[in-house]
Amino acid sequence: MWTPSVAVFASLALLPSVLATDILKTSGVSNCNNGSSQIKVNKLDISFDRSTNNINFDASGTSEQKQYVTAHLVVQAYGIQVYEKEFDPCSPDTRVDQLCPVPAGTFSANGSQEIPSSYTSLIPSIAYSLPDLDGDAQLTLKNKGGQQIACVQSGVTNGKSVEVPAVSYVAAAVAAAALGVSLVGAAAAGGHPGASSSSPGFSEVVWWFQGLAMNGMHSVPYPSIYRSFAKNFAFSTGLVSWGGLQRSIDSFRSHTGGNLTNENYNDLKNTTLVFSDGSTAQTTTNIGKRALLFLRDVSTKINGTDDSSSGSDSDSTSHLVKGIQGYVEQLTIPETNTFMTVLLIFAIVIGAIVVGILLFKVILEAWALFGKFPKALATFRKEYWRVMAQTITSLILLLYGVWTLYCIFQFTHGDSWAAKLLAALTLASFTLLLAFYTWKIWSVVHKLKKLEGNADALYENKETWKKYKLFYENYKRGYWWLFVPAIVYMFAKGCVLAAGEGHGMFQTVGQLIIESLMLILLLWSRPYNRKSGNWINIIIQIVRVASVICILVFVEELGIAQTTKTITGVVLIAVQSGLTAILALLIFINSIITCCKENPHRKRRKAAEKQIHEDIEGDAFLMEPNPYTSSPSRGTGKVSDPAQGYEPMRANAYSRFGPIRDDSQETLVKGAAGMGYTGYRSLSHGQDSITEGGSPPPPFSRTPRLPDLAFEQYRHK
Repeated sequence: MWTPSVAVFASLALLPSVLATDILKTSGVSNCNNGSSQIKVNKLDISFDRSTNNINFDASGTSEQKQYVTAHLVVQAYGIQVYEKEFDPCSPDTRVDQLCPVPAGTFSANGSQEIPSSYTSLIPSIAYSLPDLDGDAQLTLKNKGGQQIACVQSGVTNGKSVEVPAVSYVAAAVAAAALGVSLVGAAAAGGHPGASSSSPGFSEVVWWFQGLAMNGMHSVPYPSIYRSFAKNFAFSTGLVSWGGLQRSIDSFRSHTGGNLTNENYNDLKNTTLVFSDGSTAQTTTNIGKRALLFLRDVSTKINGTDDSSSGSDSDSTSHLVKGIQGYVEQLTIPETNTFMTVLLIFAIVIGAIVVGILLFKVILEAWALFGKFPKALATFRKEYWRVMAQTITSLILLLYGVWTLYCIFQFTHGDSWAAKLLAALTLASFTLLLAFYTWKIWSVVHKLKKLEGNADALYENKETWKKYKLFYENYKRGYWWLFVPAIVYMFAKGCVLAAGEGHGMFQTVGQLIIESLMLILLLWSRPYNRKSGNWINIIIQIVRVASVICILVFVEELGIAQTTKTITGVVLIAVQSGLTAILALLIFINSIITCCKENPHRKRRKAAEKQIHEDIEGDAFLMEPNPYTSSPSRGTGKVSDPAQGYEPMRANAYSRFGPIRDDSQETLVKGAAGMGYTGYRSLSHGQDSITEGGSPPPPFSRTPRLPDLAFEQYRHK
């Protein structure tokens, strides 16, 4: 069994050009026999180390009876059969003692054998480094009568994969940077009505990562390389591999009608996943554990009599997966645990948000007692409940599409009545919350159009802006309503993907229609405030449409060659990775602009204050007061002091309420004291034209006198 395994690796000479490592190995094991098998292989691990020319192996299984067999080995790479060999384990050239004959009962073997360089030299260096090498080996055992009694299949890989934790960390860092830039931009705007954030923002980046994850959930036979790439973005949809959490969910399910016999975390850890195209994959936990197998001494075990065999905890089972189930179980999350995993992660995030906001509120209160904190934080101190509510609403809006996906998936694949009830309640609550905000905004717009003829107050009224801006702050004034089709778009994507589970063609065509309609809407409206926002979001949407078209190539019904699928997968990875890098670069540029550029709202406010100051100075120049000299002689209209020349311009200046007069305290007192001598001033005859009796100069005494209203003279007239 082991000597012919060299042919598996020698056949890789026919593979297309790739990169380079030093190890080739099998990945997982699955039973490919359609009927019952007299021999069952539970475990098969083979690895070849080029640096030592050794093959290390570890296998175990059971046999119903002692019998002689012949083996048939077939190796495929990228859907093409590259090697086929039939051999007899009892033949001198290909003798395998453990299979000559196959013993009755349980058996196992592990060890190492050196392979001649004449075989290993056939393996090209480039075969050692192509990430997610798409190859598999199938071994069929037949009895002497030609009847098939066992069939096992295993993938062949070089240990390289685009599923690297560093990719997830970098993606999370990009999302965190986008969040930081968005917060800094919001602080710089200071809640100014109509202020829009720069693109790409935190929401756009997270929605982009969610789209990459959802692209890997279709029920189609993906190339291994793209399947591994899509797993890197599972965190953006709330899927986190956490053993303690999964065991708690298993316990919850067991008490609420769940069946742990078929789906549980402990069994999934040692399960090989078999996809619809025959390729295999192991769970995240198993990948790390099985890569450490490098045994040197050969030992066998029959019916449990040898101490050197591997323990039962290493035995592996296999089952067929596809679509959403295959995506989540690669992360060691049983499909029945999917919704509860996302719900608990969401609850943890909400708890962190609430605690963080309350803690910051306490810090501000303590700061206010012992010092004076910045004025910009005063609004948060007074309205922290509003900030908390809007932050949670923003998170719900951010996750609404994938939440719809997981809730519907729970309805169709879950086994716990309590989990289904929670899915129904949360989906209804989130939908009602978004519907409530939609109704409120439309009501406000209806009233505004009735009163003012337009909805500009959505952007200009500070209170209205603070309440509802998270839904439309980046849209132009005429396209505030676009948040409604955006919510419908997220809901439709989740529904189509979850409801179409198991039907790759339906899922892909449905997603293509949805993405295309959104692209048409963006091209028609170009709704974003900034040109950069329009172009960035249109480019993102174009790549989404192109991604779904590429996924259409993977649909099994179309019968496209595996090599074409692999090339398409590599191109898709390149395009999506390139756009992700561009988004990261734009976030970096936006951070520099946000930190270095003066706040435009503050700039406009300073300009307005400067203009008001200049207007006041100009008015003061035109209205410069002169000290009082004396009144003109009665009846002459001349000033008593010719040296003063003429009365200043201010005396002739009129406001809209009448002539401007000297309102100093002394003048007011003098004027009040002399009211008895004052006649009616006639504006039609000029400032110095006095009615009958004239007006004496104001007295110098400040002693108040009762006014003489001169009723007698009017009576005589």
